[in-house]
Formats: sequence, C-alpha cells, structure tokens
Amino acid sequence: MTPSAGVAREFPAPALVGPYTDGLDLPFWEGLRAGELRLQKCGECGLWIWGPRWMCGQCQTFDPEWVAVEQVGRVFSWSRTWHPFIPDLAEELPFITVLVELQHAGGRRVLGLLAENGDADIAIGDAVTGIIQQPADSPWPLLRWQRASTLTETEWGGHR
Repeated sequence: MTPSAGVAREFPAPALVGPYTDGLDLPFWEGLRAGELRLQKCGECGLWIWGPRWMCGQCQTFDPEWVAVEQVGRVFSWSRTWHPFIPDLAEELPFITVLVELQHAGGRRVLGLLAENGDADIAIGDAVTGIIQQPADSPWPLLRWQRASTLTETEWGGHR
C-alpha cells in the first residue's frame, strides 16, 4: 500500500509479532496496547536497556524496571528493502527500516519500519515520532516510525 502524503502507511503483522514465551518482553507489548513505548531502565545505575534483559549489563542488578518513554527520536541509520526476505511483507516492497535513537532513553536505539512510502527521501538525523498501529491480522499492536516533517500538528502532538 502506498499512502498519500501525511498518511501513515500500515503494514500487515509479520508472523513473529508478540511476546516471547519466556515473558521477558511482555511489558513492552502490553505498553504498546496501552499506547506507550516501554523500555527497561536499571533502578540501580540508571542504564537504559534494549533489547530486554533479566539483568543490567552494567551493574548486574536483576529485574530492571519498565518505563514509558516519549516516542520521539532521530534516525541513526536506515535501509530501503527491495527483496522479499520477510514473506509477510512481500507485497509491501519497497519499505524502509529505521534505527531510531531515543534521546529520552539515554540514546538507546530501537529498530522499526518507517510508516511512509518506500520511496520516501530519508536521511540520518531526521526527526521521527513513533506511532502505534493495530494490524487487523494481529492481536498485538506494532510500533512504527514517521518523520516529523510529514506529520500533521495533531499527529505530532506539539513535540517540535
């Protein structure tokens, strides 16, 4: 699907969407259901953690807490995909994968899809905001990213 300007592109949910059976990342998925991006933060040393861990890699404290993080950041890196290596997204080519650096989470980086046309001009350093989409074919919502310059004032929420 190719969206018109300013409209978020929606993707089908890949087969592996949702929490792992060990439950470690369940708070992340529950956060998306609640409309929040949640990452782990060590209560002892303050280190932001992503992907989820049972223990802080810096001070070895167990059971880091899950904290809601503002869904804004900057593109640290990106890649345009033309090859259908994810069968569930074969009809969506091309699409853009972004690595987003979250300034409100100690610079932790989160990977995701850009919810824009796959031919979009994107650059390292572009401001992006997270949008949470609920695919019709998945019980779990997904975090997508959209450049701040393509958002309407209502969608952006005043985070300029």
